[in-house]
Amino acid sequence: MLTKLKQKTQKLLQNQAKTATKIGLTPNTITAIGITLATASATAYTQWQTNTTYLITAATLLILSGYCDALDGATARLTQKTTPFGNYLDSLLDRYADAAIITALTISGLCETHWGITALTGTLLVSYTRAKAESLQIKMETIGIAERPERLIITTTATIIAYFWQPTQTLNYTTIILATLTHATVIQRTIHTYKKLKETKTPKNAYQNANAAHHAP
Repeated sequence: MLTKLKQKTQKLLQNQAKTATKIGLTPNTITAIGITLATASATAYTQWQTNTTYLITAATLLILSGYCDALDGATARLTQKTTPFGNYLDSLLDRYADAAIITALTISGLCETHWGITALTGTLLVSYTRAKAESLQIKMETIGIAERPERLIITTTATIIAYFWQPTQTLNYTTIILATLTHATVIQRTIHTYKKLKETKTPKNAYQNANAAHHAP
């Protein structure tokens, strides 16, 4: 959903991308900064019982991580350094970032374990359904109610609220919402893929390539 808004804000990111380029930041460097910030955010979540101010720290770092996720793509396009491996690395590190945050919420007692596992499973499957569909030449961006930008906004907003009101209850409810929305997104993308495959006959070589990728070690 918010991917459409992200596309409209690309022009706003161009100026920041120019600045990043001038000071010598490459797209991969920005990606690395993003995963570092996400990891720091996850660490802050695990420390919330010692001081609830860590929740504000976690939310701030998570927002900055999401900003880097948008900026690295803008910088890559500006410098014409978009590469298949760069896209692969960005997506891979995003999954690590997502997993780190949900794992931190779970092990720190901010959500019930079974809801944390359900949300983590849904989050990873949202990414998988897109990758699998696109291997079948089906465009998947903007399909689904809980893409990564939505999840970041929900999590950071809830974390700020949690600082002021019942941290465990607030973030447990948030995790339940994330679990529900991510699995709903998986269902949406599965239905979308089914319809697209019904509308157009998938080229045999595309299916074979996708099937080979699925069974690759």
